[in-house]
Amino acid sequence: MKAARIQPGDGIGVFSSSSPISSTVPVRYERGKQYLQKKGFRVIDGDLYGKSDFYRSGSIRDRAEEVNHLLYRDDVKVLMAAIGGNNTNSILPYIDYEYLKQHPKIIIGYSDTTALLLAVYAKTGMPVFYGPALASSFGEFPPFVDSTFSSFETILCANGLAIPYSYSMPEFWTEEFINWSTQDRSKEKNKNQWLCIQPGIAEGRLIGGNLNTMEGFFGTEYMPEIRQGDILLLEDSLKDACTIERSFSLLKLVDVFEKIGGLILGKHEKFDDNGTGRAPYEILLEVLGKPDFPILAQFDCCHTHPMLTLPIGCQVRLDAEAKQVVLLEDPLT
Repeated sequence: MKAARIQPGDGIGVFSSSSPISSTVPVRYERGKQYLQKKGFRVIDGDLYGKSDFYRSGSIRDRAEEVNHLLYRDDVKVLMAAIGGNNTNSILPYIDYEYLKQHPKIIIGYSDTTALLLAVYAKTGMPVFYGPALASSFGEFPPFVDSTFSSFETILCANGLAIPYSYSMPEFWTEEFINWSTQDRSKEKNKNQWLCIQPGIAEGRLIGGNLNTMEGFFGTEYMPEIRQGDILLLEDSLKDACTIERSFSLLKLVDVFEKIGGLILGKHEKFDDNGTGRAPYEILLEVLGKPDFPILAQFDCCHTHPMLTLPIGCQVRLDAEAKQVVLLEDPLT
């Protein structure tokens, strides 16, 4: 089961499954909305637009109902997260997965939205998309927002996708922090470089997302079972060395690394190395010991800008030494 490709004129429904960004930083939300509108899409605000309940956009039931109401609308072809947060796992029992099975739609977001993405995939088998969110991604300034949109358009829009499709490394990336309420310029550019940590070639189902978020529903019916040969995508943001050692070790203790065929590690936004001088991939290698599968690090499907769009649940080929990620299956119809 797959959703249909989209084109300008289609409706993108925006949900706030955790943080109330349309209330707390409306300028960022509106800039993202206007960007997609200029690209020809109709942007439809969810029920919780402009609302907040302290750290979240609404009650657990209200947040789930916002998602379901967008699912039920015939004029909504895409459900896009406004942003992430910390509490999307709370709404997982209340999503209408059975309706989604009968009416497939594109679901896209990242960070805390990992919970909804993987739950939808676990319950329906429909590919979902680890990719940009309205405010945090499309509210960014050029040139990074344009690069993010280019990948979004290539993977999701109606012009067609030539399979196999090889992802191109963006020339520049950024993690510069500028207050979203006052930002009036583009962020600084860093020369980009993907890193081969362990050479090798593997083909398998792409699965994963934000590691910290996955810990909030790991081992439940909403977390897809990691299969033999899977290509695991991991990324995180604003964590420190001691935290990610714990997170990587969890995966080792439950034998995830015994099953996977390859690993793609996204850039870690504003990583705190706790004074060690160690990068996230170096901590990963210590946890792994001697990995026997390919590992590609510093990939651009993460919290930094720009962001590539990856379909969770589809077959990919990872060639770490060649620094290539190749999509082997069209995620849409």
